[in-house]
Amino acid sequence: MDKRACEFGCRGSKDKIGVLIAQLGTPDAPTPRAVRPYLRQFLSDPRVIEVNRVLWWILLNFIILVTRPKRSARLYARIWGTDGSPLLTITKKQTAGIEARLRATHENIEVDFGMRYGKPSLESAVDRLIEKGCSKILLFPMYPQYSAATTASTYDAVLPHILKRRWVPTVRVAEPYFAHPKYINALAVTINEHISKMSFKPERLVLSYHGIPEKYVSKGDPYCCQCLETTGALLPKLSVPTSEVIHTFQSRFGRDPWLTPYTDETLEELGHSGIKKIAVCAPGFTADCLETLDELGNEGHEQFTEAGGEEISVVPCLNDHPVWLDGMADIIREELGSWLEGEARRAQDCQILCPLKRVA
Repeated sequence: MDKRACEFGCRGSKDKIGVLIAQLGTPDAPTPRAVRPYLRQFLSDPRVIEVNRVLWWILLNFIILVTRPKRSARLYARIWGTDGSPLLTITKKQTAGIEARLRATHENIEVDFGMRYGKPSLESAVDRLIEKGCSKILLFPMYPQYSAATTASTYDAVLPHILKRRWVPTVRVAEPYFAHPKYINALAVTINEHISKMSFKPERLVLSYHGIPEKYVSKGDPYCCQCLETTGALLPKLSVPTSEVIHTFQSRFGRDPWLTPYTDETLEELGHSGIKKIAVCAPGFTADCLETLDELGNEGHEQFTEAGGEEISVVPCLNDHPVWLDGMADIIREELGSWLEGEARRAQDCQILCPLKRVA
């Protein structure tokens, strides 16, 4: 074989497997100036807001982006850590933990993360993986339950960007893992662990999922059903009796009806009904963020106690708990499947057939 062939046709170092962890996003700082572009990008996504685009553009730019950034910045300031955004900090830890676990057995794997909104972007993460020699990329959204507003929106950002390449990497997308045993087990372990360490015994456990408008479900979005399946799979593994567990939805926005029951109204009803001590968990969030730390941890606390409740404890999300990182790594290995099996064979074949490697 002519050695010159390798100069033009050999794959070179492009034999690595990339794992792209996709998270929703966060502003760069808890200030109106930083929150405004983040909100603009988020609320301009037609997957998130499915209304008349012209009317929405007017409402967004002349009302929402004038008033909301200041309020949102105050909320972010209440949860902002010394090292920055909690969501960003946790995602970095998750990425490092996953990479360490995967590379312990497969050195040719590169792991990176990107945000659908804000920085670092998903597109920049794709570029980094390709620059490191990844000819295959697994997209792993950090949303266990599929929704067009989150999962599909991630596809919108990643797939067109990859297709701009001359050499388009082979791409796989992780299947929603809303009922995967590893995910359910991680939820059960973290919830039971937290409850066992609480200073009080909760009379109710509220499982609060992010809501979506009812009309999205009527159009075919499977999100509601997948949330219910998560709860159904989780219930037998919890230390709390099934009769004391409540399934709710939070974070509604606008005037349209969203999935019910609403978390905020449920917390108030529990307080009014004489329930004094509760725990709240957000199973659909794999990392703590504004919706869990502030909406549940601060606003939820106020709603419950002002209605007569006394104590409320919010269970941390899966975050970088070892049981979740182990489980997540196992799910990723399953998704990589034949890629991992084929890498060893291809490496051996290349060693035998490539004239440059023989010479070396």
